[in-house]
Amino acid sequence: MEREVISIKRKALRINLDESIYGTFAEIGAGQEVARTFFQVGGASGTIAKTMSAYDMAYSDAIYGEEQSGRYVSESRLTKMLDHECELLESRLIHEKYQSKRFFAFADTCSILNYQKTNDPHSWIGLRFKLTPNGGYNNATIHVRLKDNDALLQQKVIGGIGVNLIFACYFYSHDLNKFVDSLMDNLTTDQVEIDLLKIEGPSFNIDNRLLALKLVKKGFTDATIFGSNREVHQPKDFLYKKNVLCLRSRFRPYTKLSDDMLETGKAAFEKILGHDKQYISLSELTLNNLNGDDETNPSDFLDRAELLCSLGHTVLLSNCDKHDKLVQFLDRCKTNKIGIIVGTMNLNSMLNHSFLANNASELLTYFGGIFNGNTHMLAYPYFSVKEDKIIEAETLEVKAESASLYKHLLENKLIIGIKNYDQTLLGIHSDVIINLIKNKDASWKQFVPEKAAITIEKNRLFAHEPINS
Repeated sequence: MEREVISIKRKALRINLDESIYGTFAEIGAGQEVARTFFQVGGASGTIAKTMSAYDMAYSDAIYGEEQSGRYVSESRLTKMLDHECELLESRLIHEKYQSKRFFAFADTCSILNYQKTNDPHSWIGLRFKLTPNGGYNNATIHVRLKDNDALLQQKVIGGIGVNLIFACYFYSHDLNKFVDSLMDNLTTDQVEIDLLKIEGPSFNIDNRLLALKLVKKGFTDATIFGSNREVHQPKDFLYKKNVLCLRSRFRPYTKLSDDMLETGKAAFEKILGHDKQYISLSELTLNNLNGDDETNPSDFLDRAELLCSLGHTVLLSNCDKHDKLVQFLDRCKTNKIGIIVGTMNLNSMLNHSFLANNASELLTYFGGIFNGNTHMLAYPYFSVKEDKIIEAETLEVKAESASLYKHLLENKLIIGIKNYDQTLLGIHSDVIINLIKNKDASWKQFVPEKAAITIEKNRLFAHEPINS
């Protein structure tokens, strides 16, 4: 059954009329936009125990403690706000009349558009809440980027998305698809981007990586990141001012060839960095490389994610099907130098511009979007069965109309051919490995790293079944 999209005011009123939902609001940076919505619709006395805004840094620090990073629009600040407000709820509302209440503490810390319009407006928003009066607290956290070019409009968005979050926590906690969809009710992706969503607590047993996938698939954000510990990260916080190396592949499964691409790519990128050897390595999964529908069958995505996490990889999940879109996303995160490991076969497709609607006019724009001064492509060779030889970046033949451009990119080391690769691995094909796994042919193990083979067998990834079953 299709979900009814409820207006912001109707959601707030429905919460106000539910006598069991009761709590506090603490909002910093955009006015008390969420609390104000509940006051405007009426019946707020049955929902709101307290609202507050500590705008002055000295007041805020006295209440919530100092931020060592100096950043007050941060997840750390949000957590301190929720901790403090929740503690006050439990210590002050102890009368018998509160025993039937499902307490909540809502908090947001925002940076909206300044007068000069020179900042990057965003907000951390969270709810700590009980679904049963005597149950434990759950946490729902989101991070949003505000896109409107007007501070008043951004305040309105904060009010709307805050109400949406509270309503989702109490009325859609049983259905995570409805939960995620409802966060953007009465809003558009032209107004706001949700690039992080985390839910945890005794009432939930979910993998937040699946929520990350839902955000990307629904177009609420271009990309999200989760680490080897399976923890989801806010992209800009994680990548800010970092050098970034990205391996783009299917990882179905991660093979010895994937491993060699990454290790040789790292060596090439470190030469580019020179003395500054610090960088973050990302293994990127794109939506067009995933199979199936996460709403009914998330196994394809989770199998790849679990394998990469078990190998210690940080995973970038994106809808950046083209390389220029990936670079735009990384630039928005204020990264430093960017390295992208690609197969020379993929490079060949790019230069032969079969994916461009208007070949001649779009090719230069496309590559200009990739090589913006901080980006380098590291090209890993492939074996051409047709030509019976290894094709490296320097020996790749491209269309005549692309030859001058390609020569320029090579000579200026914007595209760098990877060396010291293992020629014996060039014949590995992931589809062959998957078929071997499905057919219970143990020979697949020779094509993947030992730790990957152990993880695939242990967790029954990619439809793996024991040989003796």
